[in-house]
Amino acid sequence: MKKVLLITLGGTISSSGAGDTPGVVPRSGADELAGQLAPWLPDVQVVPHELRLLPSPSLGFADLFALLEHIAEAREVDGVVVSQGTDTLEETAFFLDVLGAGRQRPVVVTGAMRDRDTPGADGAANLVAAVHVASSPRASGVLVVFADRIFSGRTVRKDSAVHADAFTASPWGALGLVREGEVHLPLSAGDSPVLKVPLDVDAPEVALLSTGVDDDLRILPGLAGFGYGGVVLEGMGGGHVAARAVSAVENCPLPVVLCSRAGAGPTLRRTYGYPGGEIDLLERGLIWGGHLTGVKARILLILCLMRGLSGDALREQFEQIANS
Repeated sequence: MKKVLLITLGGTISSSGAGDTPGVVPRSGADELAGQLAPWLPDVQVVPHELRLLPSPSLGFADLFALLEHIAEAREVDGVVVSQGTDTLEETAFFLDVLGAGRQRPVVVTGAMRDRDTPGADGAANLVAAVHVASSPRASGVLVVFADRIFSGRTVRKDSAVHADAFTASPWGALGLVREGEVHLPLSAGDSPVLKVPLDVDAPEVALLSTGVDDDLRILPGLAGFGYGGVVLEGMGGGHVAARAVSAVENCPLPVVLCSRAGAGPTLRRTYGYPGGEIDLLERGLIWGGHLTGVKARILLILCLMRGLSGDALREQFEQIANS
């Protein structure tokens, strides 16, 4: 019999309502979530472990590093499933993937878009599919399973705030699917480069800014005074800012990573040469964000700063991971 460790963090998949609070909140722990799975998983032993019971916007880096540690310490299991809220699910999956959490066994992250009280609640179905993938010999690395589709933890992205099929992956799409309890995984996420960081260093503050029409970004140069260690800037289109914002960008003393706010497609490097275009910004010292969305670039910048990287070494690390 296969054995899968289920680590729960809270989120919609654990949420239900009660008379004393408006709306739904995380209430159901690992034992309750695991208990509903047995009829659909007769050949898999699911071992529950409740790590947190939080809405995902309240998860911090201390929680993510605790999760990483629990995965690393997992013994005699064929795979690991992590359940959490979907608001930050893509960030957790990227964090785990970049730090190599799936090198020893598959790590599958999932959640739900409908709480346990809602008709058509999708949590149990997503958990069953995730366990199938985590226990499959075809699976490897960090994956996300949602609505029966299998995604790479490095490229997955939430693209709907409300739909049950809330995730996609840019630019390559899903790797496979789960159908009738069988895992169909014709594509592989490949052996992506990973990063090692010291666990005794606090995560620095990194700002995430998105720019728009006629924004002069005057806030940028002053961010260091508020204790920030870096900035991720989501530019318009392929990674562009208004011409009037160029001086603010250039005068920012912090490392600035340039991404596209579009949500799909990479940040450009060699197309637009006007002031505020990506060629101009990269020549002024911004770091190319590659295929990463802003939230993932922020995770990577935090990890790189924890490692003490700066200058060319920081740029080279982004070049390696953001283009993988």
